[in-house]
Amino acid sequence: MKLRESTLYLSWVISIFATFGSLYFSEVREFVPCDLCWYQRIMMYPLTIILGIAAYQNNKSIKHYVLPLSILGGCISLFHYLEQKVPGFAAIKPCKNGVPCSTEYINWFGFVTIPFLALTAFSLITLLLLLTKNK
Repeated sequence: MKLRESTLYLSWVISIFATFGSLYFSEVREFVPCDLCWYQRIMMYPLTIILGIAAYQNNKSIKHYVLPLSILGGCISLFHYLEQKVPGFAAIKPCKNGVPCSTEYINWFGFVTIPFLALTAFSLITLLLLLTKNK
């Protein structure tokens, strides 16, 4: 099977891993999501359902509806990652309630944080959808 024939399926699998990963961090590890984490979830969770249906029906035109979600989610993830890693960047938008958005629950290899994982998922989904050919 060629990559361009399985882009919807691969995008769906990535969205499933991202969704269950976020649920694992919040429900099992009991990490409290910050405001930006919630916005990233708002962009990712629907992708799991939409891409699952699209992959099942092989509906490649769905990319026009999914790309805005994945691109916007990627932008939010990038902003969140910058808040965590760039000194002084967090002062642009301080979180007022709950956990500060600059909190790093994980920091694998010195750069992999939860927003980085979300950015990776959104970027891969966006790339795969851009590779998707309409029939």
